[in-house]
Amino acid sequence: MIETITYLRSELKTCEDWEKDQSDLWFWDKLGRLPFKLIDRFTPKFIQKKVGLILDELGSYIQSGGTYLSSIAALKNYYPNQNILTLEDVENLPITCMDEAAARLSINRKRAATLQGASTGVGGIFTLTIDIPMLLGIQLKTLQDIAICYGFDPTDKNERIFIVKVLQFISADIVGKKAILQQLSMFDSNQTEQSREVVSELQGWREVVFSYRDQIGWKKLFQMIPIAGLLFGAFINRSAVNDIAEAGTMMYRKRAILKRIKLQEEE
Repeated sequence: MIETITYLRSELKTCEDWEKDQSDLWFWDKLGRLPFKLIDRFTPKFIQKKVGLILDELGSYIQSGGTYLSSIAALKNYYPNQNILTLEDVENLPITCMDEAAARLSINRKRAATLQGASTGVGGIFTLTIDIPMLLGIQLKTLQDIAICYGFDPTDKNERIFIVKVLQFISADIVGKKAILQQLSMFDSNQTEQSREVVSELQGWREVVFSYRDQIGWKKLFQMIPIAGLLFGAFINRSAVNDIAEAGTMMYRKRAILKRIKLQEEE
């Protein structure tokens, strides 16, 4: 059953209200760099080099998806009680069904992030350097799978650009959030031109990675304590995946609603 345009416009307003709420800026954001300054100073070079190699994998993400690319074949896992095999099948589902699939996915990913954060939190500063790229990987996969839940194809390069911008949005300050929201709101209206502009503004994927790394630094400060880091790591990673899942759900939900409104208006 396809929703009425009145209902879709009401749900669109819900997404837009969420975007307005994102203007709040964390007061301690400047403390974000402190843990990583300590890491850079005290972490052995071979560990820094290893982390750098792992982060380098993100360089190929925009171009090819790298090792993080999700498979559309997993659709049946997102919609276990329905015969959904293609993205075209998803487009015919009610928005509420898409919401339920995204919610189930988010719960599973938060559990995985909690376990991963706890396991890497045991070792303090040394396992923290491994935890960062692992957390990035979970968040990228989460965003891609949310895209699939709403009928968008993460194997498309434009969608990978959109996903990187959502990731950047989470770590941006108030000015950056407003600019990114404006870019993403126009993403489907002129995708080719908008995508080219987004790539230009990224100024290389590495800036996104290190900006993200620095911004979550304050959250990781207490995870540097061995053993005690288990609790902090579990909580912090769960919170980080929760944030990215919320942002991804709202942004892809908005795109799905706008797409459906446009189709109904054209009929």
